[in-house]
Amino acid sequence: MKLSRERTGILSGVCGIVLNTVLCALKIFLGILTASISFIADGINNLSDAISNVVTIVGSAISGKPVDKEHPYGHGRMEYVCALAVAFLILMTGFELGKSSIERIISPEAISFDIIYIIVPIISILAKAAYAIFNGILYKRYGNVSLKAVRQDSINDCVATAATIVAFVVSGLTTLSWFDGAIGLCVSLFIFVSGIGVVKDVLSPLIGQAPPKGLVDSIKQIMLAEENIIGVHDIIVHEYGAGHVIASAHAEMPADLDATKLHATVDKVESKIESELGIVICIHMDPVLTNDEDTNNYKRLCQKVIEELGEDYSFHDFRIVKKEVGATLIFDLVIPYREKRSEQAICAQLEKRLAVEDESLSAVIKVEHDYT
Repeated sequence: MKLSRERTGILSGVCGIVLNTVLCALKIFLGILTASISFIADGINNLSDAISNVVTIVGSAISGKPVDKEHPYGHGRMEYVCALAVAFLILMTGFELGKSSIERIISPEAISFDIIYIIVPIISILAKAAYAIFNGILYKRYGNVSLKAVRQDSINDCVATAATIVAFVVSGLTTLSWFDGAIGLCVSLFIFVSGIGVVKDVLSPLIGQAPPKGLVDSIKQIMLAEENIIGVHDIIVHEYGAGHVIASAHAEMPADLDATKLHATVDKVESKIESELGIVICIHMDPVLTNDEDTNNYKRLCQKVIEELGEDYSFHDFRIVKKEVGATLIFDLVIPYREKRSEQAICAQLEKRLAVEDESLSAVIKVEHDYT
């Protein structure tokens, strides 16, 4: 049976619930038997993992639902919501483990040591390592972001359990009874930091991040392959989960061509992008005068002045309004995010520089950032 993106999340979740429930029971029993706070905390960590697996199953099932009236863009972003829930469970586990460890450092207890007790945590490490590899393979193949969070959580478990073994051996063979709590505290900090990393990874697509450069380049390449499209700008990409991507773009096209022909070109490109990239795109036509000498001369002048600002500055939607003497230049200026000056200051600098070249010129400038 061929797995879908959603079914991989469900498969991973079911395997995780079984594995983590068994490990939780064994470790808590072992912790009570040996009086080791590290073993008990590690068992509670597995319990939170089982809860995380339930969240992953629910999220994967919901994200696979078809579009409906209330959600015309699908339910794909539920993957990110569930991954965020898993991340918060990781943070909560780290906090609770840290609190218990500090209590054990303050009030250490003797541990009932026997080398045979190490067998269970060693088996746990091997099982969790295999589960992390399993989720890593599924994530790379199907891109379910929830599995990335589960994989990281499994790696954390391996580290936590390994540290628990060290704490158990040292505390059992030496007089350093507080060492059990100290190792537990170190593990809790590691888990907490990794949880913050998962939160950062998941929040970006939820908030809205720049699309991959390769995707933007592919859109541009397909558009510019048409002879009637002479420029592309204002590409905007919205992702609503895997397989649910909607985009828009502006295509600069010769103003002297028949509108019906230009519209046919746009329709053709939209269909090609959807078939090749799986993206629903809406393309806006920007008419450009290509045979007007004054427009071309002023455009070259404008390009020269803007290039002085830096190579990451650009402009588009250029047109002119001729006056009795000179002209008014109208265009959109794209500035980099590193630019800290106000829009007014940037426009004033350009207008002053254009006036040096030709004092009869004025400018109407709209400042914006690149969405890619």
